[in-house]
Amino acid sequence: MVDIEQLRRDWVGVEFHRADFAIEQEPVLAYAASCGDEDPRYADPSHPDFAAHPMYVGCLGNTREAMMPKEFPDLGPGRSIDGGKSVEVLAPIRVGDVLSGRAQIADIYAKTGRSGTMLFIVHRMNFYNQRDEHVATVDLRQIKAVGS
Repeated sequence: MVDIEQLRRDWVGVEFHRADFAIEQEPVLAYAASCGDEDPRYADPSHPDFAAHPMYVGCLGNTREAMMPKEFPDLGPGRSIDGGKSVEVLAPIRVGDVLSGRAQIADIYAKTGRSGTMLFIVHRMNFYNQRDEHVATVDLRQIKAVGS
């Protein structure tokens, strides 16, 4: 059985990965179009408030290195489920910004139900612009079956 309290002590809040992302016009426009969002703030570069769609940052940093520290213990066999994503945008993200994504494990907790014990791991990526202003936070939840 996984020692959840030890995992929490060892990993919650520890920054383990950084990556930079240049915000460019074409990908920002393509993302808005793929969402079907025609709001000129996200679809028209000539709009005075043109910025990346609020969900755009949710596409950044989805790599193995950003999701889990290399040293994170193997949780053994069992299914793993995507538990969803939340995005909090704190300031507009503009074309020309260079974002620094900083990854950490935000939380680890367990729930037990009919299917046994499920471990919830909340992966967080905080994004800061070139002025080191915190502009967004993306949380991804992974659910892992760890025993009954």
